[in-house]
Amino acid sequence: MADAALRLRALFEQLLGVPLPVRIRAWDGSEAGPPDAPALVVRNRRAVRRLLFKPGELGLARAWVAGDLDIDGDLYTALALISGLVWERGEDARTLLQALREPEVRRAVRGLATLAGPPLPPAPPPEEIRRVRGHLHTRHSDKRAISHHYDVGNAFYEIVLGPSMVYSCAYWEAPEPDGTLEHAQRDKLDLVCRKLGLTAGQRLLDVGCGWGSMAIHAAREYGVSVVGITLSQEQAAYARKRVAGEGLTDRVEIRVQDYRDVTDGPYDAISSIGMAEHVGAERYLEYAEDLLKLLRPGGRLLNHQIARRPHSDESAYHVDDFIDAYVFPDGELAPLGTTVTMLERAGFEVRDVESIREHYAHTLRRWVTNLEAQWQRAVRIAGPGRARVWLLYMAASALAFERNRIGVNQVLAVRTPESGPSGLPLRARTWN
Repeated sequence: MADAALRLRALFEQLLGVPLPVRIRAWDGSEAGPPDAPALVVRNRRAVRRLLFKPGELGLARAWVAGDLDIDGDLYTALALISGLVWERGEDARTLLQALREPEVRRAVRGLATLAGPPLPPAPPPEEIRRVRGHLHTRHSDKRAISHHYDVGNAFYEIVLGPSMVYSCAYWEAPEPDGTLEHAQRDKLDLVCRKLGLTAGQRLLDVGCGWGSMAIHAAREYGVSVVGITLSQEQAAYARKRVAGEGLTDRVEIRVQDYRDVTDGPYDAISSIGMAEHVGAERYLEYAEDLLKLLRPGGRLLNHQIARRPHSDESAYHVDDFIDAYVFPDGELAPLGTTVTMLERAGFEVRDVESIREHYAHTLRRWVTNLEAQWQRAVRIAGPGRARVWLLYMAASALAFERNRIGVNQVLAVRTPESGPSGLPLRARTWN
């Protein structure tokens, strides 16, 4: 009798203590659950073993990346329903151990173990980063983490990001954007340039320059000289080719360099767009102090950074398991208030903060659309596991921005001289 789905559903509900809001479709063809809901497709018994050996988010992620789990139906709807069971329950290992003391929970675990088959833990998918011992955010560990994330292949990023090749939040004109992603990304780059007050002949340092879009835009549209730095060899090679194609080699230099090793200041302005998330809490003050030293008095910093909501106990914060293992190794999110405080402690005067949270949700949904439209090509380029990592990461992130679980902010700060003038107009938001 094909009844694996019914047994799985009953055992999961016994384990979680709540009804499952999605259907279960099992490897034997059986289904159980609401007929109109998206289906969680359990392709084999290995998926159950992954959940048993790593309960919660990491087990689900491993099963998804390996192709042992799938979703039939709208991806966003399914993730929204599942997130209430996993990501929003706030369960840690201690809570799970306490739950195992309950007789019903132990019975459910035994039932799942019987259904899963031989008790051998499956190896993690090859896309999962292998941890090495040592301190976080050294030059070596940062370079390794950046390489894991960005050196997937430029052709893959061309699929996801589109012609703009900008891997950060776009800036949309309307709540329901009808314009192109390329236009919205161009508007974001121009917004950054206007906030920095760029004028011809100035020097700009673009920290975490990616594939060179900001450097090219600033040099071409504002006549500045730009140094762009990245830790990714693939990004640097791609950016240099783009710079040459634009005829801007006399004004744009792309380096493979750590921000801590830049010594050729002063610069008139610094842009750091989607880079500071890699810095880490322990190094953030050092990051801010290093950038301050590289600016001339009166120079401006535009720090564009994803933020999380603050916790009542900040010591309890830990990086999302899936993101840490598959997407941004060693990445850390800080509350906006912490970022502003660190910049001020370093000596900056923070002059403007703009939240553009909803803009990132729109951007991510466009990236998901791009990936789905060229799914087979993406799989050929990056492999099925890597493509599945990015699909899950971007769709789940879009929901997180929409629900205000995370945000993104542009912080404009000035190295204000001791004499006091910031150099900004009295009505500073002239860039709007």
